[in-house]
Amino acid sequence: MRAVVAGAGVVGVTAAWYLAAAGHEVIVVDRQNGPALETSFANGGQVSVCHAEPWANPRAPAMVLRWIGREDSPLLWRMRADPAQWGWGLRFLLECLPGRTRANIEALVALGLYSRASLKHLRQSLSLEYDQQTRGILHVYTRAAEFDRAALRAAEMTALGCDRRVVDAAECIAVEPALARSQIALAGGTYTPDDESGDAHAFTEMLAHRCRERGVAFRFGARVSGLAGTSSRIDALQLADGTQVSGDLFVLALGSQTPLLLRGAGLRVRMPIYPAKGYSLTYALKGIGTAPVVSLTDDEHKLVVSRLGDRLRVAGTAEFCGYDDSINPGRIAAMKRRIGDLLPDCTQAVPAETWAGLRPATPGNVPMIGASGCPNLFLDCGHGTLGWTLACGSARLLADLIDGRAPDLDPRPYRVTG
Repeated sequence: MRAVVAGAGVVGVTAAWYLAAAGHEVIVVDRQNGPALETSFANGGQVSVCHAEPWANPRAPAMVLRWIGREDSPLLWRMRADPAQWGWGLRFLLECLPGRTRANIEALVALGLYSRASLKHLRQSLSLEYDQQTRGILHVYTRAAEFDRAALRAAEMTALGCDRRVVDAAECIAVEPALARSQIALAGGTYTPDDESGDAHAFTEMLAHRCRERGVAFRFGARVSGLAGTSSRIDALQLADGTQVSGDLFVLALGSQTPLLLRGAGLRVRMPIYPAKGYSLTYALKGIGTAPVVSLTDDEHKLVVSRLGDRLRVAGTAEFCGYDDSINPGRIAAMKRRIGDLLPDCTQAVPAETWAGLRPATPGNVPMIGASGCPNLFLDCGHGTLGWTLACGSARLLADLIDGRAPDLDPRPYRVTG
């Protein structure tokens, strides 16, 4: 069948690969001029299965209230006259219930482990190079209370099949010696040796090249403006230039734009996806001798640090402000202050490149994968901060569901609700 994938980020391109591998004729459509030029472009770079904890947890509501109005807060909720934002927020509160949090963690870990194994297989079989580091991820804590809570979460993750080890401050420095220069005393950390990091943009570009070699067609500079067809069958993607891209089946992997497209098409699909703006800094490390190699996570400030060859990527925070992707200087300044405290030598690098992108967040952080209710329209979206972590597994699961194969992973936690 002719499969049309809308979206050429890491989620869309991996979907295209697995559909092509299953024998479909595939075309990918994207409004940018190349793959992975939006949310996948300058993200944190982590494949963080063992840290795949949802924002929605029993402690979250109090923390969000405490952070309201603080421009430098890790999670900033800008109240807007937007029914979609308020509806998402109410669902978020429901996902903070202990039972829902536990179910979401289980779903994220199961998909994450499956996805990480799939990524490794692709990397080896296709000889992909993307500044990957397979040295694990180190979570660091500077407050004793947060470290104690992290130890409890580590035990939960270990019970689900992750290798998440609790380490003291000295062990943190042994894992990543650059932390010896920290201006803030470390309370301790958790280390996940099986997790990875790498440049998601470079990975997506290389996989897109392998897709082309397999016959996948890419149509860039083509903005999808609608869906042509009926509620029982989609015939084509409608493009802004007035042309159409026809197919037998369609996959929407448009991130935060997906619910807007479905709403405009009049399809009644519950899409609790709202953009969570994240920021990143990219430092060139020429002449800096003590930059970290192991990927780091500063959970207290919602920041991640990844070494990408001769660059250092610092990314994170979440700002709920609608579809505004402009850069807030105050939030960039807060990120720079924190990284200057943890890794002071890195601030000697040349001024960082700044970036902001809209991550498609569901209230419980669990993505939506599978049939939409319209027989030939499928969704692969809502991955939030874990698009890079979950992309390969999501694509394999989607391809199995489309072709009616029994998937290796239980698809029920990721079902799209009508």
